[in-house]
Amino acid sequence: MNIGELASRANVRPKTIRYYEEIGLLPEAERGSNGYRSFATRDVNRLVFLRRARAFGFTLDECRALLDLLNDPDRKSADVKSLTRNHLDDLDKQLKELRALRKQLGELADACAGDEGADCAILDALSG
Repeated sequence: MNIGELASRANVRPKTIRYYEEIGLLPEAERGSNGYRSFATRDVNRLVFLRRARAFGFTLDECRALLDLLNDPDRKSADVKSLTRNHLDDLDKQLKELRALRKQLGELADACAGDEGADCAILDALSG
């Protein structure tokens, strides 16, 4: 199948496919005599896996590790769980930081008069 069909089946953009190929998350496609890439069903499966992992917020490096585990017949589920728990810890940290940012931004929004005047606590805070 060509890159357009692969993109459609995996629900990703062709640009993503090229990028994943470039960084080694997707094996380089075979090329026909016309120079066009030719992909197989296994590439659809791999891209769907990557799309789902990325939707959970896994980094590209984490995705690479997950793919390595997926393709390792001697893998231990404990390794997959450990990687996932580490990712959950990172998400918890990000959530904590986002909550703090939201609180600060809410306080700035409350401090702004929001009237026809030029004075604005939000712009003052952002300006330092």
